[in-house]
Amino acid sequence: MSVVKQDSAGSRIANPLITVSQFAPWFVVIVFLSLLPVIFTSGAALTIMNQMAITIIFALAYNMLLGQGGMLSFGHAVYMGLGGFFCVHLMNMIEYDGLWLPLPLLPFFGGLFGLVFALIIGTFSTRRAGTVFAMISLGVGELIAASSIIVVVFFGGEEGISGDRTMGPETFGLDFASQLEVYYLTAFWLVISALAMYLFSRTPVGRMANAVRDNEERAEFLGYSQRNVRFISFCASGFFAGIAGGIFAINFEILTEENLNLATSGSILLITFLGGVGFFVGPIIGAIVFTFLQTVLSLYTEIWQLYLGTLFLLTVMFFPFGLTGLIAMHMRPYQLGKISLLVKPYLRMAIPGIVCVLSFSSLLEIAFHAKHAAIGEEHMSLFGFGFNSYNILLWLVVLVLSIGSGWLCKRLAVGVREAWDEANFVEPRS
Repeated sequence: MSVVKQDSAGSRIANPLITVSQFAPWFVVIVFLSLLPVIFTSGAALTIMNQMAITIIFALAYNMLLGQGGMLSFGHAVYMGLGGFFCVHLMNMIEYDGLWLPLPLLPFFGGLFGLVFALIIGTFSTRRAGTVFAMISLGVGELIAASSIIVVVFFGGEEGISGDRTMGPETFGLDFASQLEVYYLTAFWLVISALAMYLFSRTPVGRMANAVRDNEERAEFLGYSQRNVRFISFCASGFFAGIAGGIFAINFEILTEENLNLATSGSILLITFLGGVGFFVGPIIGAIVFTFLQTVLSLYTEIWQLYLGTLFLLTVMFFPFGLTGLIAMHMRPYQLGKISLLVKPYLRMAIPGIVCVLSFSSLLEIAFHAKHAAIGEEHMSLFGFGFNSYNILLWLVVLVLSIGSGWLCKRLAVGVREAWDEANFVEPRS
């Protein structure tokens, strides 16, 4: 694929959307996704990887709005949820009405359904950006979430709508009854969707979305309609969000009001910020970290959401460009050949930092257990150690470790900051 441009002489030249060197990482990703089920063979691992893939597609679709177009949406789960509900209805039509439709095509129709609603809502929501767009998206999200309880014939009320993915015609001899078959179908749509969104970001419309995000007036002065650019990006984002909803329907075979409410929209906002707004790989990293914490950390603690919220808060406060931005910050010291200056300060900070995190989390776990445990259930286990959560001496030890390690981290942060400034310093040319 290529974009046609004109050189200084006026002749038309083709500028490729993606070069061979840029395609190499995609090839690595395809091989990596193909080998993952060989490494992680359990059904639980496949379920987690499928959930990660769905979240990645949804987060990338959301980043088309926020990261590329500068449109903050509080109701983008609507398009994912609508696409998922439509696909579940298609499953039921395949099973009960004899509709002939191969299961691998369902996400595409889910994307089309999300696109239809994005076209309708985008006609009035993309007229303005900023607070106006955010409030409209919030209102639309609440409206659709409320309608999911009222319009029972489509949304199924509080129970939702369920289907059976195995009732459709076989595709290449596959009936998608096993989780492994569903994984490869999910991975296929992940690669196709991510590549399509990457190529969209390199088109003139995708580039102009960045321009409109940075300076609306200048984009208008150059002859581009900021509303049209936002509208196209909004519709494309709704399409890929619908694809994510379709894959969700295939994986879990049930859709409820939870899939399109404000909590889901807030989660995808958190994921995008956590990974890094503005970076294409940012939502991917955010989705992987969020899904891992949600599925794995929740097995060990009931207050995992508190840790996730704390991580999000610290990211916004100290690393506003997310985890991807934190990694990208180290490219300059690496290019200057001064990355080694940061190794020793980082190692000094590592031990007290780990102690601070563990002691603070221990304090929260002990307090939660002491407050919510049943009467007489004073014993608890944490990090492989059993103890009495009402032991005052234990409380004092953990509290001292939290405060002491936090104070030490603050002292060592001065040295880290000095090393950082030195690693980024460029000597002036004589």
